[in-house]
Amino acid sequence: MKSSTWCQKWDLVAVLLLGVWLPSSLGQTTPSPQQQSDKLKFRLAGYPRKHNEGRVEIFYKGEWGSICDDDFSLANAHVLCRHLGFVSATGWTHSAKYGKGTGKIWLDNVQCTGSEKSIDMCKSRGWGNSDCTHDEDAGVICKDERLPGFLDSNVIEMQVEEDRVEAVRLRSVVAIAKKRMPITEGIVEVKYKDGWAQICDLGWTPKNSRVICGLMGFPHERKVNKNFYKRIKRATSAKPKGNGSAGSRQKPIPKPKPTSKSPQRDSGAGKRLFAGRQKNFYRIHSVACLGTEVHLAACPLEFSKGNASATCEGGMPAVVSCVPGPQYSQASSQKKKLKVTSTIRLKGGAKNGEGRVEVLKNNEWGTVCDDRWNLQTASVVCRELGFGSAKEAMTGARMGQGMGPIHMNEVLCTGLERSMWNCRYKNVTSEDCQHMEDAAVRCNVPYMAYENTIRITGGRTRYEGRGGDDHRRERDAELGADLRRDLEHKGGHGGLQAAGAGLR
Repeated sequence: MKSSTWCQKWDLVAVLLLGVWLPSSLGQTTPSPQQQSDKLKFRLAGYPRKHNEGRVEIFYKGEWGSICDDDFSLANAHVLCRHLGFVSATGWTHSAKYGKGTGKIWLDNVQCTGSEKSIDMCKSRGWGNSDCTHDEDAGVICKDERLPGFLDSNVIEMQVEEDRVEAVRLRSVVAIAKKRMPITEGIVEVKYKDGWAQICDLGWTPKNSRVICGLMGFPHERKVNKNFYKRIKRATSAKPKGNGSAGSRQKPIPKPKPTSKSPQRDSGAGKRLFAGRQKNFYRIHSVACLGTEVHLAACPLEFSKGNASATCEGGMPAVVSCVPGPQYSQASSQKKKLKVTSTIRLKGGAKNGEGRVEVLKNNEWGTVCDDRWNLQTASVVCRELGFGSAKEAMTGARMGQGMGPIHMNEVLCTGLERSMWNCRYKNVTSEDCQHMEDAAVRCNVPYMAYENTIRITGGRTRYEGRGGDDHRRERDAELGADLRRDLEHKGGHGGLQAAGAGLR
């Protein structure tokens, strides 16, 4: 009897153990797509870009890699954007628009319907099976709206938040230059927290200056008179002694004859020329651009650590001087030196410096096909037209479809060429491209402070009225004053009334 009872108990234990072991064993041997996707991580990379766009990179089997743009579609982008915590995609990019990745190309010929819960459920050639290069890295543009409840985001930045460079500016140290637009020369500053920080100029090269000028909307850089800035630095860092005795004289800028009042003049000049006696904060102490980058953030940067104010010993803030394009140049002599090409133009853009790229060949204007179109090639076009580097290289006839022939295809520039005609390209046959593939650009243009010179007045609300230009009003006022003086001198009040009627 006891033996029978023990047998029943052991049978029950065996059934229970089998029930626990069997599902877990099966689960380990055949993981679901959801379990597989849980092992994957995703991030957006590349520069310049916004937080909801970039080159797509996947972490798989302990290594980050990219996705080839072959057969890529908006449906693929929808699936990837959901992986990244966004509700959907608004677009996608090809030909390494956000720069070339490194390492593996994990997926190729990906074909999703758009409803998949994981990119692993989409058709592809399989993990790690690709015939692409990083010139074909795909990117996505996600709708800037987060998925509800998406807490642990897989979006991983290439650099930590502390070490990112987004906003860059040129701060002029000459008071009169601040009133003239655009500002073409000054100290390079990067946005940091709630203020601006400087870059140490030790090891600074013309290639670095080229990148800064392109970012500021200028096609070329020029040599800076560093002695001028060193003299300013000495003048502003020196403290006047006494009440103006000969022992307290400083070297003036520009250099006048020394007098007993020189210290006061030097101190005043220092305030007019340099940013007071402020202590520089060096956020970056090493920059190594190649000259082909479209943004400072794309250059190798070494950020200052610890006591940042002491990381530029023997140096000074980096200063850059740029050559403006003809339409932004104030000196007529400069317009003759830098001539804009007449064989390339932008059409269809709403703003200055953007549009569909058109080229003149065999006395006929035509477009450029967007195959392999990237930021380096777009930057050559922008600089050739008198603007800075490219802010965006657009594909798929984003600036409208052109008419006539398509003259160029697969244009590949290094970014240092003087003209797009110096780049490698293919002639187009009728089978290669259609106008729905016309390439376009959006260039960096100089800041002109137009919001400070144009206003509307006379309306019932601040949103209506007649337009006015402060500079034009100033010119008209000066002209009126000069005319008034001339007429008062020549013909008296009668002549003044006649002139007033003529002006009206």
